[in-house]
Amino acid sequence: MNSKLVDIGVNLGNPRFNADRDEVLRRAMEAGVTRMILTGTDVQESAQMMALAEHHPGFLWSTSGVHPHDASSCDESTIESLRALASSPCVVAIGECGLDFNRDFSPRAIQERWFEAQVALSLELEMPLFLHERDASERFLSILDGFQADSPKGVVHCFTGEREALFAYLDRGLYIGVTGWVCDERRGQGLQELVKDIPLDRILVESDAPYLAPRDMRPRPKRNEPAFLVHIVEVLASHMGCETEALIQASSDNAERLFGLL
Repeated sequence: MNSKLVDIGVNLGNPRFNADRDEVLRRAMEAGVTRMILTGTDVQESAQMMALAEHHPGFLWSTSGVHPHDASSCDESTIESLRALASSPCVVAIGECGLDFNRDFSPRAIQERWFEAQVALSLELEMPLFLHERDASERFLSILDGFQADSPKGVVHCFTGEREALFAYLDRGLYIGVTGWVCDERRGQGLQELVKDIPLDRILVESDAPYLAPRDMRPRPKRNEPAFLVHIVEVLASHMGCETEALIQASSDNAERLFGLL
């Protein structure tokens, strides 16, 4: 196994890891996942993930942002808080931010306002975006295009969308993050076909643990964790029609380039 496998999306702050967080990190490293980016979904979690990353330099990094589900929690202090967190060398992206018109846990206008604010922050700080989009590609693209003179960069995390959206993201220079959704025999068939169209120099891989445990693993895990990214990458490579080692090398090179990992 190549020693450069990078998991760009781990929700290590999730309470499902409270009992064995250190063991999860150990199992990931033993499996060959040697670098991880921890996802911040609100100001408090972003601070927690930054602190955890600072305790594991060279192994963990983190993001600073507010998920669209939590956009209603934002106030006038939010962007300043995210800016302060992003000053840590362990923080390598703004996000998870974006739009989710599938669940609408926050009103759409509120989601849009704080997505725009976080895009602006990423441009100000010259940092990439860790992006979330579900059932909102048209509005999502229009917001990004409003900044097009500055060409926001980033990754569309956990891509599960349609062909039109995929090519729109690629056309705008964005990277595409793929998770264990590609291992799902119920919902993943469309993605299994689309990954053939993702260039190797634009692919990133992520567990999104504890969510989206690969359903084709036996025994089927009840909770996802970063160690399972090795399996996800093998399945993804088979659908992309490339060697697993080539995918690991490409995705790790892409992570280093986008996030500035050392």
